Amino acid sequence: MNQAQKEQYLRDYSVLKNQGKPFFPYAVAKDSAMAVVVMIVIIAMSIVLGAELGPKADATTTTYVPRPEWYFFFLFEVLRVIKPPYLTPLATIGVPTLCMILLFLLPFYDRNPERRPERRPIATTAGILTIFAMAYLTYLGANAGSPTEIEMKAPAGLSAQQRDQFEAGKLVAAQSGCLACHKIGENGNDGPGPELGDIGSRLPAQAIARTLQNPTSPMPSYRDLPPEKYNNLVAFLSQLR
Repeated sequence: MNQAQKEQYLRDYSVLKNQGKPFFPYAVAKDSAMAVVVMIVIIAMSIVLGAELGPKADATTTTYVPRPEWYFFFLFEVLRVIKPPYLTPLATIGVPTLCMILLFLLPFYDRNPERRPERRPIATTAGILTIFAMAYLTYLGANAGSPTEIEMKAPAGLSAQQRDQFEAGKLVAAQSGCLACHKIGENGNDGPGPELGDIGSRLPAQAIARTLQNPTSPMPSYRDLPPEKYNNLVAFLSQLR
């Protein structure tokens, strides 16, 4: 912007400022009225549709599937994409903080005085990309599988029956709380139990079955599982190599 354009801009701004209305009370009144409307809509929806709080929390359950609220789905998906545990701070703090800093600094590295979107390519592109990224990640997070799901494909060379047993046993392991103490592939926790990603190459199926029935503390016993689920779990673990 040259000096002539700057002077013209200041003259136009002075004229518009004299013709305008002060922020208080006009803009404040409009914002307050809109806030009241939103609150009335929320209260009316809660009265008409109700507010589902869900069942009472049970700290002893091992089958509860944690899910974030819908407005955190995009962060939930970022955590699913960045899987290594040592990168968890990057997914939860680093990426969101960096994006917020870039948005806050937008007025400083885009000094274009234009207000029309097509004449503000940097600001317009940044806004569109931010909305698209959050919307896309929210969609993926809403349609993602359970956080306790084991994302592991069946080994090659299995028969159809063995493949079915593998998938069924994988579901049993995910629903039985195994991932709370063990790591299976990219899923689960690093302890206190050992990693099970290659347990089938370290122990035969008979030893795995005995361990599930008579485990060492604090691992619970799986002897009370229905026989079909128990056999599927043993088959799944014995095929992890």
